[in-house]
Amino acid sequence: MMRKTFILSCLAAAISSVCHADVLTYPDPIGPSQSDFGGTGLLQMPTARIAREGEFSLNYRDNDQYRFYSTSIALFPWLEGTIRYTDVRTRKYSGNTDFSGDQTYKDKSFDFKVRLWEEGYWLPQVAFGKRDIAGTGLFDSEYLAASKQTGPLDFTVGMAWGYSGNSGNVTNPFCRASDKYCTRAQSHDAGDISFSDMFRGPAALYAGMEYQTPWQPLRLKIEYDGNDYQDEFSGPVTQSSHVNVGAIYRAADWADVNLSYERGNTLMFGVTLRTNFNDLRPALRDNPRPAYRGSAKGDTLQYTAAATALTELKYNAGFAEPEIQQRGRTLYMHGEQYRYRDSREGVTRANTILLNALPDNIDTLSVTQIRNHLPQVTTETDVASLRREQEGVPLGQTATVIQRRVDPVDTSGWGHGYRIRPDRFSYSFSPTLAQSLGGPEDFYMYQLGVLASANYWLTDNLLLDGGLFFNVKNNYDKFKSSALPADSTLPRVRTHVRDYVENDNYVNNLQGNYVGYLGNGFYGQMYGGYLETMYGGVGAEVLYRPLDASWALGVDANYVKQRDWNNMMRFTDYSAPTGFLTAYWNPPQLNSVLMKLSVGQYLAKDKGATLDVAKRFDSGMTVGIWAAVTNVSKDDYGEGGFSKGFYISIPFDLMTISPNRNHSLITWSPLTRDGGQMLGRKYQLYGMTAEREMPVGQ
Repeated sequence: MMRKTFILSCLAAAISSVCHADVLTYPDPIGPSQSDFGGTGLLQMPTARIAREGEFSLNYRDNDQYRFYSTSIALFPWLEGTIRYTDVRTRKYSGNTDFSGDQTYKDKSFDFKVRLWEEGYWLPQVAFGKRDIAGTGLFDSEYLAASKQTGPLDFTVGMAWGYSGNSGNVTNPFCRASDKYCTRAQSHDAGDISFSDMFRGPAALYAGMEYQTPWQPLRLKIEYDGNDYQDEFSGPVTQSSHVNVGAIYRAADWADVNLSYERGNTLMFGVTLRTNFNDLRPALRDNPRPAYRGSAKGDTLQYTAAATALTELKYNAGFAEPEIQQRGRTLYMHGEQYRYRDSREGVTRANTILLNALPDNIDTLSVTQIRNHLPQVTTETDVASLRREQEGVPLGQTATVIQRRVDPVDTSGWGHGYRIRPDRFSYSFSPTLAQSLGGPEDFYMYQLGVLASANYWLTDNLLLDGGLFFNVKNNYDKFKSSALPADSTLPRVRTHVRDYVENDNYVNNLQGNYVGYLGNGFYGQMYGGYLETMYGGVGAEVLYRPLDASWALGVDANYVKQRDWNNMMRFTDYSAPTGFLTAYWNPPQLNSVLMKLSVGQYLAKDKGATLDVAKRFDSGMTVGIWAAVTNVSKDDYGEGGFSKGFYISIPFDLMTISPNRNHSLITWSPLTRDGGQMLGRKYQLYGMTAEREMPVGQ
């Protein structure tokens, strides 16, 4: 009783503060907020709302039975995805304490919500969602929700099936049509996709309201819960009331604090950290674009003008190893863009620099971008139109630069022009973090180290590359899947991970790559050596990538042997042929989305397909999810059923003060298993030909 009085007093104080607080405004309203489970919603129940496209949140909620850890992202204005780990505080992970110790039970699940139609003047916004789509099904449910806003009030009504509709306060309408919809499985095998139980079992109506108070940081919530909590995995839960109440306080633009009183007897506390991937912008200190100084005189490119242009091309336009040649009425430049993620910025700067050094008789500028010694694309610019733009036009007139992108111009047979001599040797030191979440031995496992890499171009086509890994700290000594018999019958192609990370220092990769542009949009490479931490061998890849096309097609074939974890310079007896036919597609209807489908044979000699879908936001942040389904049965695969994972790619220039094309990759996979595992090649032609993609906005 004292606890109930306390929480009601807190909520009353919050409402009272609205009436007496000084006016405090924020730039924008709070907008949709996160539910207890993650994903936009009320408290326990979801709404039809989806956060603004690009919003990414990290959520934590805590009560007597559960701790919810979730991350949610609005991939599009009409689609939201959530990944959640639930810590069941009242249960151990397993009965085998020698294996999992005192760790409490962790349940992982995936949710999605899709908007069916937008809110109008009369009609509400309507959405369909699914909770716990792939997991044990502890919170397995689906729902239809309708939300309508009027002033500061946002009303929601909905119908839920499964967990969220366990109270059964209405008859399941599908049960009237067929008896098979009257019952629902209580749980699923770990990793199962649970669409088979859609709209089955109990159903309940629910409703709620979110109120934006006059004091902008504070929102209040109230809902009628559709669950009765009679079949909780945590054990018996008492529900004294179906009404849940709560408050959300915007402590900062990036942080919310949540407090709620649920089931008439339970206090829930939580925090949400949020940002928007579309809004992130680098705080760059960049050199200004070069100023137009007028063209040089004469019919040929002069040495002093060329020397000045080469220096500016490298340090202002960001072209490594630039080379300039004049042939006929065209001035050619090629180099590797190392600074700007948007290649148009480098080309724009290069054109101005070349225009300042231009002889009188040049009609066309030809700028060819190269990456890893592979020519990518040539941008041809009409000099007269460029000069008009730089010199300015009378008021009321516009100057349009005439420009086109074409397949790369081959200048290799012309001999060398004016150039900055290539530096064929390079090296780097990079911090690395390998991690996994939700394992039975420990919730979070990691390896922190430093990778020292070096490469040397013997010729324009032949690259020698190597890397040494130095372990700093890891807790993979807790990983017992190598020490105990695995529940998979597949060859141990990845689950020896603990044995590998026990090596403090080792050769991560040591290989030779021969790369080349084959013409007409075809690229190829052959490679051999220690190709990744666990495998060495030989292979080849061919990619067909038409310029500015929304699709590409590649094929790779490899023969590899497993490296010996006891002596990383040797091999075990295990070997396998592996390779894939891969199709790449950027659907024009979906902004900045790359779909990649690979079909072939994996390291464990299982056959199947991997689908990888990645969304790139305006800031350059990329969020991707992948899944591999093979011809291996669930019994042979083991826990998890199939391979899957999630990753985020972060542009370096969001964390530095100067332009940078590099990215940092954060990956997550719920379980390390042997099925659906691909060779981790360092060099892949699609990534090496990024300039072939049509720039955004063209």
